[in-house]
Amino acid sequence: MVQIFNLIGSLFGYILFAAFYIVKNFGIAIIIFTLIVKLLLLPFSIKQQRSMAANARFQKKQKEIYDKYGKDRLGAQMEIQKLMQKENVSMSAGCLPMLAPMFVMLGVYYSVINPLANTLHIAADKINIALNTVGALPGLGTSFSGNNYGQIYILKYFGLLQNNFKDAAGDMLFTADEASRINEFAGGFNFLGWDLLATPNSCSFASMMWLIPVLCFITSVGSMIVMQKMNGTQMKGCMFIFILLMPLFTAWIAFNVPGAVGFYWIASTVLGFIQSFILNVYYNASIIEARDEAHRVVLRRQQEAEVKYIDVPGYVAPSQISKKKTVTDEEKYKQKKSKKRW
Repeated sequence: MVQIFNLIGSLFGYILFAAFYIVKNFGIAIIIFTLIVKLLLLPFSIKQQRSMAANARFQKKQKEIYDKYGKDRLGAQMEIQKLMQKENVSMSAGCLPMLAPMFVMLGVYYSVINPLANTLHIAADKINIALNTVGALPGLGTSFSGNNYGQIYILKYFGLLQNNFKDAAGDMLFTADEASRINEFAGGFNFLGWDLLATPNSCSFASMMWLIPVLCFITSVGSMIVMQKMNGTQMKGCMFIFILLMPLFTAWIAFNVPGAVGFYWIASTVLGFIQSFILNVYYNASIIEARDEAHRVVLRRQQEAEVKYIDVPGYVAPSQISKKKTVTDEEKYKQKKSKKRW
């Protein structure tokens, strides 16, 4: 599974490096890169938003049914089943559109945490030698051993350790062009005063790196609350506390990994919220209901236009009968009036 995510990350790494090559700053490149990914996933996001809007509309009607039937839960359940068939609602309908973005998100994550392999596309055997070299160094190797963010640490210390990276023959491991690209890439990780190669838990308070996990939590919770209010759904009690667990877990991870990973989560959350806000304007429950109603009216008119009327001998349309009666009544009145005159 990791190999699949690394493959996706390698493909997205070309986009990430192209963005970095233009702006020469990894933070800005992450924002551009995330924006491009959001645009690529726009069809899935539209489908997911439509599903959320339909679910919000269904929950509203479901509440009306429960209020109507009161304690008669069996009757309410039967009515809800009919409503689900009428509205064509499926509880798992919103899950499928989320699978593709999830796989892409993990692929993007691997392009960020493995920059040498997936962004700079350095040969895997050279990367493995470099990782083993750093792992064997006194002091640094102790904290480095078994670390999943080894390639980021190589970037961070590449200027100091460049001469230590050698192959089995004792020659320099990286070519002059590769070393130049790595140094240039490593020099672009300063963004808004943050060193995105540093880990917040090992930085001082004055470095402000602690803001990255805090912003991870705030942006995640804030976007969820706002989107729930926009969609007409609210989570209360234990459910709301359960929803908070994921942002807390994300913030904890962001505190213990290089800042580049946490910053990607922040950029992805903020841009995702902006995208969802825009989509909600065009695909909210009220608009979808109005469109469905208009579609039903047009469909009914088309069906009526396709109906072939049969000409039955002696059949008089109701409209003609009423018209005939009206004419007859008028004639009778005129006749009575004319008789009185005589």
